[in-house]
Order: sequence, then structure tokens, then C-alpha cells
Amino acid sequence: MIPFGTQRGLGQDLATHLMNTHDNEHMELVSVRGAVAKDLNGAFAEWEVQAHSMTKCRNYLYSLSINPDPEQAPLTRDQYEDYIERVEDKLGLTGQPRAIVFHIKNGREHAHVVWSRIDAEAGKAVQMAFDREKLMMVTREFALDHGLSLPQGYDRDGKSRDQLSLYEKAQQEKTGVTKEERLAHVTEAWRQSDSAKTFVRALEERGYILATGKRPYVLVDIYGEMNALPKLIADKTIRAKDVQTFLSKDFPTDSLPKVEEARKLTAQHRKAREAFVKSQRNNEALKVLQEKQASRREAVQKEAATLKARQAAEQMNLAAKQQDELKTLERRFKGEIERINHQREANKPTGLAAFLGRVTGVNFVIKKLQERSDRMRAEARRQEKIEFLEQQSSDREEFAFRQRMQGLAQERRSRALDRLDAREMRSVTTKMLRDERAQGRDGFVHLPTLGRERPPKEVEHSGDDGYYIDIHDHFTRAAGEGKEGGGGDDGGDSSGRDYRSVFGKGHGKNTGKPGIGKDKGSGKDKGEDIDR
Repeated sequence: MIPFGTQRGLGQDLATHLMNTHDNEHMELVSVRGAVAKDLNGAFAEWEVQAHSMTKCRNYLYSLSINPDPEQAPLTRDQYEDYIERVEDKLGLTGQPRAIVFHIKNGREHAHVVWSRIDAEAGKAVQMAFDREKLMMVTREFALDHGLSLPQGYDRDGKSRDQLSLYEKAQQEKTGVTKEERLAHVTEAWRQSDSAKTFVRALEERGYILATGKRPYVLVDIYGEMNALPKLIADKTIRAKDVQTFLSKDFPTDSLPKVEEARKLTAQHRKAREAFVKSQRNNEALKVLQEKQASRREAVQKEAATLKARQAAEQMNLAAKQQDELKTLERRFKGEIERINHQREANKPTGLAAFLGRVTGVNFVIKKLQERSDRMRAEARRQEKIEFLEQQSSDREEFAFRQRMQGLAQERRSRALDRLDAREMRSVTTKMLRDERAQGRDGFVHLPTLGRERPPKEVEHSGDDGYYIDIHDHFTRAAGEGKEGGGGDDGGDSSGRDYRSVFGKGHGKNTGKPGIGKDKGSGKDKGEDIDR
């Protein structure tokens, strides 16, 4: 199996990802430990409160995905539990709050385990040093004990060579172009080129623009995705400095466009290319998702309406119950007074005893004692009623708090559903875009190029989707370069192209050549994505 563990925050985003049923054929929340709430959003919210109130820890969660080798027999639930317990023990997470979720995607079952790193008793976060090495140790021990074999190419650091980074995975999901295809494109261009100019031309023919960013040389493809050029050459003997030395003479970095400028250029070509495919988009998948979400939303809204009606009924029942209890108390007080008065009347002396009582003053003493006893009973009843009313008020406050918590939980579920709907919608639209781009690449061995040979005039406006404008030629003509059809010796190539002139002013030194001026507006590299 291949484990992938990471420390992270943003629990609500993680909960939304784990609850996503569009990207997964089946989702099962197996258990939630160490939280009052029994759903992921509620549990992660509780753990976030602990982290922020007790510590300064931002990455308060440890998320582990367990991916069994598809070439071997599926793991049983007992095996999953054994592996999880081993990981807990090795990482020092035993007894920590935990949630376990199982997914089935493309017929393959895998598990996600999320722990809270916050030790509530100690008031600090569990340290996660060398977690990758520890995961590797656990994986090897587990495989040995259960008679499993590790996947081919599994490194000692616990990460497969073929495992994609989050950045690479996002690129692949968005464009439909795999990492292997990118490596093949660039490596082929590298091996077939004997000079920097032919190499850059070969990259262009495969749909890549050479640019510069936080690293000297990066490639931007027709989808605007960026990757470090040396990392796309599948030759371990080639280092970044070798690539830089190879390109620096003909393509110095100050003559290249910035990443954002290259993206704008490719966007023009991409939008023109995808317009036709997008016009024929099949929205059936989108309609199915919307119907599914509407049905799920209706269930949640019905649940909210039911909760509101139930709470209103509970409020009425509580008010009626407390009113009845108060009336019962008053009746008990009144009955006690009537019973005492009846008893006194029955025990009142008559005849000679009454006469002697008046003469001797005994009746006066008895009356005073009865009045004192009545005052004491009245005070006791008053105090009992005060305590009774206070208890009723406390019950109402507790009842209102419970109902408020129920309402907040319902609102939280509604917000979680909003996030889940947005995530699923993004997934389906991303897939549609990926399919459209794959359809646009249909018939091409490589990525579509930024320019193809111009067809005859009778075919030029025939609507043939195989012809696309050569944007580079337009930029070159606009910059006034290549008038004689020959190339210069400073950043040009055999076609007469000069990268600085293609992108106009602001990309090179003030050399005095047409279209090349000192940069006054481009500034520094403004926040490109991480060069990978």
C-alpha cells in the first residue's frame, strides 16, 4: 500500500473533500472519536476550537490516506484497523480524536484517517517529526506481517516515485495531460535538438512557451500551466545548470516573457481553439449533478422545516407543562391551608372547656401559636415557590440553549452542504473542461501547437478546426521584426523570431534594437505559482 500523510489546517475544506460523493462512487463515514458532533464538519470545528484556544498550532490535523495496491487483494476492514493502530502507535497519536472515512473510486477502495494533533490534557500539539520515515517503517512491517508486497518503485522515504504532488495532480485534473505525457513531450524535444534554437522551436511545436519566473527557465503550456523546464527532462544526468548553460546564450532570461505574460499569450490561442468544442458541450452530467444536489438540498430543507416545527411544538409543550406545574403547586398550598383550617375547626373546644380556655387565657395562647405557625408555613411556601420558579426559569434557559444548538447544527449542515455542492460542481466542470481539452487534442500526437502552416486561401475560412492562427507571426510583424525574413544573432532563430520582439518592450536590456526598450512597467515577478 501507499500511505500519504500530511499536517494541515482548514478542517472545513478537508471535511468537504472527504464528504464529496461526486468524485467517489461510495463514501462511508465509519467512526468519529473524541468529538460531541458525529459528522466531520462538526468534529473538525470542535478540534479547531481546541487548537486555537489552547495552542498556537495552525496545522492542527494530521490527515492520512491509505491506498492499497490495486494489483493485490483488497484489504479487509480488520487489516485497515490494524494498520491504523500501528500508525497511531508509531506517530504518538494513540487516543487522540480521530475520524475514519472510506471511499470507493473507480472501483478501488481506500481509506482516509484524520487525527486531531491537540492533546487536550497536556494543552499542546503532538509533535510529528519524521512522520514519512515512520509511515514507511509501519508500511514495511505491516506488509511483512500480512504477506503483502510493496509496490514497485516504492522509495525508502515512504513515497512512490510515481506519486504525484498536489500541484501535479491539480494540473492533470485540469488539463487531462499526465505528468508522463509532459515528460515525454519535453524529453523528446530535448533529445532531438542540437541547439538552443531548435530546442525552443521543438517546444513550441508541442505547445510550450519558454518563459522566466522565480526560476530562470520555465515552460508555460497552452493551458497556462507552468512547470520548471529541467524537471520535465527525463534524464537524470541533466541538471538545472546544464539547461541554463545550454539556453543562456541564445535565450537570456531578460529576453524571455514573464510567466503571466506567457499565460496571456497562450490564453488567446487556447480560447480560440476551445470555442468550437465548448459550443457543443454536453451538459447532461451537469444536469444530473444539479438534480442530485437539488434532491439533497430538498432533504436538508425538509429536515430544517421539521426541526423548526418540532421546536415550536416543544416550546408550547414546555410552557403548558410549566403552567400546569405552577397550578399544581398553588392547589397544593391551598389544599394544605384548607386541611389545617378544617383540622382546627374540628379540634376547637366547646362548652365548659371553651369557657375555661377563655377564662384562663389558654385560647389566647393557642391562637398566637397558630398565627406563628401560619406565618412560618407561609414563608416556607413563599420560599418553595421562589425556588420552583427559579428552577422553571433554569429549565427554560437550558431548553432554549439546546434548541439554539440544534439550530446552529442545522445551519452548520446547511453551510457544509453549500461547500459540498460547490466542490462537486467544480469537480464536474473541471472534468467537462478536461474532456473538452482532450477532444481538442484529438488527432494530435503532441499538445496542439501555437501555430500551424497556413492552408490555401480556399481552405482558410472553410471552418476547418485544424487551422489556428500563428500568434507568434502576428506579434513578430507587429514588432517590425523579420522584414527580410532572416533572423538576428541575438535571441533569434532560423525563422527570424526574436523572443524580446515577440513580446514587445519591457523584457530586455536597452540594446537599441527595434521594440526592445528598458522595462518601466513589468516590475518584479508578481506571485507566479510555485515553479515546479
